[in-house]
Amino acid sequence: AEKLGNPRIADALAGVDDPGALADTAGWAPDLSVERKGVLLEELDPEARLEKALAWVRETLAELDVSEQIRNRVTEGMDKTQREFLLRQQMQAIREELGENGDADDAVAEYRAKLAELVLPDDVRNTIEREVDKFERTSEQSPEHGWIRTWLDTVFEVPWGTRSEETLDVVAARAVLDADHTGLDDVKDRIVEYLAVRTLRAERNMADDASGRRGAGAILALVGPPGVGKTSLGESIASALGREFVRVALGGVHDEAELRGHRRTYVGARPGRIVRALTEAGTMNPVIVLDEVDKLGNDWRGDPSSALLEVLDPAQNHTFRDHYLEIDLDLSDVLFLATANVAETIPGPLLDRLEVIRLDGYTEDEKVAIAHDHLLTRQRDRSGLRDDDVTVEDDALRLVVTDYTREAGVRNLEREIGKLLRKVAARLVGGEVQAPVTVDEAVVRDALGRSKFFNEVADRINGPGVATGLAVTGSGGDVLFIEASVMDGEPGLTLTGQLGDVMKESAQIALSYVQAHAEELGIAPDALKRRFHLHVPAGAVPKDGPSAGVTMTTALASLLSGRAVRSNVGMTGEVTLQGRVLPIGGVKQKVLAAQRAGLTEVILPARNGPDLDDVPEATRDALSFHLADDVKDVLTVALEPAPEALPSAA
Repeated sequence: AEKLGNPRIADALAGVDDPGALADTAGWAPDLSVERKGVLLEELDPEARLEKALAWVRETLAELDVSEQIRNRVTEGMDKTQREFLLRQQMQAIREELGENGDADDAVAEYRAKLAELVLPDDVRNTIEREVDKFERTSEQSPEHGWIRTWLDTVFEVPWGTRSEETLDVVAARAVLDADHTGLDDVKDRIVEYLAVRTLRAERNMADDASGRRGAGAILALVGPPGVGKTSLGESIASALGREFVRVALGGVHDEAELRGHRRTYVGARPGRIVRALTEAGTMNPVIVLDEVDKLGNDWRGDPSSALLEVLDPAQNHTFRDHYLEIDLDLSDVLFLATANVAETIPGPLLDRLEVIRLDGYTEDEKVAIAHDHLLTRQRDRSGLRDDDVTVEDDALRLVVTDYTREAGVRNLEREIGKLLRKVAARLVGGEVQAPVTVDEAVVRDALGRSKFFNEVADRINGPGVATGLAVTGSGGDVLFIEASVMDGEPGLTLTGQLGDVMKESAQIALSYVQAHAEELGIAPDALKRRFHLHVPAGAVPKDGPSAGVTMTTALASLLSGRAVRSNVGMTGEVTLQGRVLPIGGVKQKVLAAQRAGLTEVILPARNGPDLDDVPEATRDALSFHLADDVKDVLTVALEPAPEALPSAA
């Protein structure tokens, strides 16, 4: 009765005990039509009249139940909306009382305005919109409020859609590179090739590839000893291209999160160095130098070199995902330059992504030119001197190069020039000399003291059993002296000089070859039944690498045959048990080291002959090269003639 709309009907029905009278009460129901009420009045049988009334009332009750359910749902939704509205109004009133009114609303409006101005991919825009909505709903007392706000600030700092206007003038770019750096023609040629490809694609309006990238980004790796200008070359490249320049130092990085960012739920989370580099550059197409990739480490915090695989792979880096941002970034337009001292310590999968360009060092003439054109001007300014205060002669610069520095690069050369100019500045201020000052060789020796380097090869090669080898270290090419001696005792071989496993094997192979070919080398059989000792001086310096085999063999053959090694000869190459000379790497660095050490002849494996094309022409003209297929060829050139072959005295 209550659902029918009149609760008093229930009270009236409680006093009815006649079936006919009970059926007649259905006439009061407001939901019955006039026709149905007429049917009830026309029906004389009380039982039939009750059945019809009950059937019609059940239909009405069913309709009322459905209506009530719909009404309840609508009411609940309206109540929730009204409750949220009321709470927001109360929150706004509380903020007004606390003096915090409008901060959150202003921030949300600012975020939405920034979002509307940016040109973003759809997935990135949708992600940012969700975070803005979440930020609007989150209470300021919630820790998540600060996380979201920091994330939004970081996202809007990324230079979405901002690109530097690239300079595609090949001639002008080459002029900039030549002005900033002397030599390094291979690197300059590669940059010019990169520019030429970009120019052709722009002129011919070539479409993006299937992945949507605007062109495969070049991933160049500049590998060479310290001080040859790897990092500064990146600045010159950015200047030549008209792009922004950013340097990311990777030396000693052990944590993968340093590159890919931290999860934003962590305390102090922030994006990785790649995203921070883009933010610092302010564009999406800068030149980013990844410095010292060969010094990346790995431990329980992850493997940073593996994280770089995606960054440096042109097929993947258009969807680079930072752990903090968790949105895709397109790095395909970034020109990455990686630098390293040695390529051997770069992990293989990472090295596979890189296009290696080697900077093997400078010749003496190139160093003098670099000092005259670049280092002297910079150090003169740092010393407070003007151009008309001091003039340094080229002969004086050459003396500094030869007697006070011996390196592949020019870092120590710049230090010595700076020291020289500071001495001149002190004398000017003290009144000892008057401007202009001309710095000649005498002034250099007076200011820098005694020579730090001299030709020690002739002093070291003072008898049989000592040979001069050529090696490549982290600081460039260098000469390597190998000494051999023999003594009484149990037959065998003693090795000293902190040698690696590869050089220990080379020493064993060298001894085995000498023992097997003793008769050909003119060695008495009894001489081989003693104990041998091979030593590589500078025992504090680790040494390893497959290029000392021929030098060790020559030292042993010299010792046992009594024939001294020629003091002007340096050699490099690996040897087999059959006496074959195997090719090695780093020919240019080793040849430059031989020239710096004062050698005039170099023995190389025959298969390394084509590598001499990389050696500067001036160096090739100054040295004599001997290409050897067999150890016999090496010994023929390296050893002094046998005593019986010497001409008799008149």
